[in-house]
Amino acid sequence: MKRIILTGGGTAGHVTPNMALIPGLKEKGYDIHYIGSYNGIERRLIEEMGIPYHGISSGKLRRYFDVKNFSDPFRVMKGYAEASRLIKKLKPNIVFSKGGFVTVPVVLAAKRKKVPVIIHESDITPGLANKLSIPSATKVCCNFPETLEHLPPEKAVLTGSPIRKELFSGSREEGLKICEFDGSKPVLLAMGGSLGAVAINDALRRNLAELLKEFDIIHLCGKGNYEENLAVIPGYKQFEYAKSELTHLFAATDLIISRAGANAICELLALKKPNILIPLPASQSRGDQLLNAASFENSGYSYVIQEEELVDDALLKAIQYVYNERDEYIQAQSESKLNDAVAIITDLIVENTK
Repeated sequence: MKRIILTGGGTAGHVTPNMALIPGLKEKGYDIHYIGSYNGIERRLIEEMGIPYHGISSGKLRRYFDVKNFSDPFRVMKGYAEASRLIKKLKPNIVFSKGGFVTVPVVLAAKRKKVPVIIHESDITPGLANKLSIPSATKVCCNFPETLEHLPPEKAVLTGSPIRKELFSGSREEGLKICEFDGSKPVLLAMGGSLGAVAINDALRRNLAELLKEFDIIHLCGKGNYEENLAVIPGYKQFEYAKSELTHLFAATDLIISRAGANAICELLALKKPNILIPLPASQSRGDQLLNAASFENSGYSYVIQEEELVDDALLKAIQYVYNERDEYIQAQSESKLNDAVAIITDLIVENTK
């Protein structure tokens, strides 16, 4: 039996694409193991799927001063030793890395043991962890055409992002039922990640009365952002976060407002949902969401508003515009070549398995 080690962690975005690959890899006959950090979010997600999980020490590589910069190199060295022992023990035929700092020692150890490594980079420009890993990779998959300019030509493969099959299994009727909507109005969904986004929450609630004249609204407002005084408003349903019901909420939705994280927007593309992206500003990030959003806007998949532009009724006008032009956005999304990432990446793994 062929054996593959999947690795990736730190955020859900470094885990869910790996999870999307697991069913197809099982069908191809792979014995799957996962290497992540001791207690990262990836551990629970992977163990729930019944995949053997191996934790290693992980340290963050920062570009700024932090007292942990003095101790984390030792954690990385320990992680490298642990990854080396695991690869020697498991004898994988190939490693697939989704990124995050826990993957760096795994990729380096695999290279030393002459195990082929395939990396996936979600953002337009590679993050620091993947920058360190790319020299050890056999192939590097990416989401955006623009990313090809930042990768070695002989390694780069444009694939898109692997999307979990269950994301497509939602029921519009079930989504409307969960929200207690009667289906007489189009549905708008706003989300800003697990912790919410203050700018999105504020702009949406500021325009709530006007929006409710035309839309029913689902608001994934983030932990601690639920407002009891708004819970009684007909046509407005708040959730701090959504888990199993998310597929049904997506199925019920006609237009989505979102941040511009790479995996999130690739899911919107795969679902063919007209959307408005409000990327994290450069002051709060390394600027990757700004680049992601610009790429999707240039491709005709999304409408983009910068956070600093969310004044007065700017969001309201954007929603009205995108909803009126929704067929144009759906047509552009339908023509995308980035909608079959699971099959493309699985085939790439098979081709490079030693």
